[in-house]
Amino acid sequence: MTSPLPASTATLVLAAEDARAVPPAVAVSPSVPPPVPEGSVRFATFNTALSRRRPGAMLSALASGGWEKARAVAETVQRVRPDVLLVNEFDHDPSGRAAELFARGYLGRGWNGARGLEFPYVFSAPVNTGVASGEDLNGDGRVVSEPGSDAYAGDAFGFGLFPGQYGMAVFSRYPLDAVRARTFRLLRRSAMPGALEPVDPGSGEPFLSPRARAAARLSSKSHWDVPVDTGWGRPVHLLASHPTPPAFDGPEGRNVLRNHDEIRFWADYLTPGADGYIRDDAGVAGGLAEGVPFVVAGDLNADRRRGASLPGAVERLLDHPRVVDPLPHSQGGRGRAGSAVGAPGHGEGFVEDTPPGHLRVDYVLPSRDLAVGGRGVFWPAPDDPLVRLTGGGRPFPASDHRLVWVDVSP
Repeated sequence: MTSPLPASTATLVLAAEDARAVPPAVAVSPSVPPPVPEGSVRFATFNTALSRRRPGAMLSALASGGWEKARAVAETVQRVRPDVLLVNEFDHDPSGRAAELFARGYLGRGWNGARGLEFPYVFSAPVNTGVASGEDLNGDGRVVSEPGSDAYAGDAFGFGLFPGQYGMAVFSRYPLDAVRARTFRLLRRSAMPGALEPVDPGSGEPFLSPRARAAARLSSKSHWDVPVDTGWGRPVHLLASHPTPPAFDGPEGRNVLRNHDEIRFWADYLTPGADGYIRDDAGVAGGLAEGVPFVVAGDLNADRRRGASLPGAVERLLDHPRVVDPLPHSQGGRGRAGSAVGAPGHGEGFVEDTPPGHLRVDYVLPSRDLAVGGRGVFWPAPDDPLVRLTGGGRPFPASDHRLVWVDVSP
């Protein structure tokens, strides 16, 4: 595809160094994976929870150079040393300054014995969170257009107190093809055949007005297809997203239904014949052709076994014939989950502070035409010295999520 990108989408080129360098011996712990094997690429996703509640607040905190939370996030990334990293909950900054500050001032600087990690390429694009819709999307009978309140966030195309809150960014050692990248922020939910529309349980009528239903967008943030030039002769497409949590709504279940459809989008994108409704922000139609390698990554906010997501929501993707679920694990996750998780040795990737408590919501899912090597969740066990990066409860030193990584090769 050769579709142009929105004007505010950019690839940031930084000075590179050898990102495969092994951190000093002092950093060794059972939770630190071995170096990436020659010929492989390590893909990772991390919901960093760096988003702030005011526009510009994240940028200001990063600019200070001393933001402890960002330092802990950066050290976590440095311990795992991914080649391609999707970051969720990173407020979108159209100038690219926030991504540059994070890359240079945090990821690029070594912390506590970990070696700095340089990412020469960054991809960022606008998101729906905090963008006013001009319609009553939360069903409270009013339209709120002044940013800063939960009522405004509820009427935005994606829940956010201001435009760009809870955004995304991709940091990469390998070139990212911004010209051929596709974004799907503007795709209307009504375009998806059989989309799960919320219904008022009292009246049985549609929860949203006809105008609101027509305006509503599918993606709460965005869906991105970013080709990564890994040097294998053909790009690997990073399919990045962050569906809305299946919670925080009323009995109509508008968020749980939207979560389902946001995950379904990727399954349709990978299925010829099911992708007829898909059109990117540049107007180009269709999904990802068969035989094209990819990695689906992001905080999907859905667990196969537990949690509030709609039954079958994430299974549609995990069980897709083009997708491999590498089932990453960790010592810390295994200990916390106990026997409730199900699969032996399957440590989950997320801790939340509300029931049911222990969920897998962060995923790195390669295509079947890629060979899967090492995989894991950065979640140190309680006796691991690096447990200081994850902690045991609020306030979390870095994030309430865990970084998930998978090595792939052609």
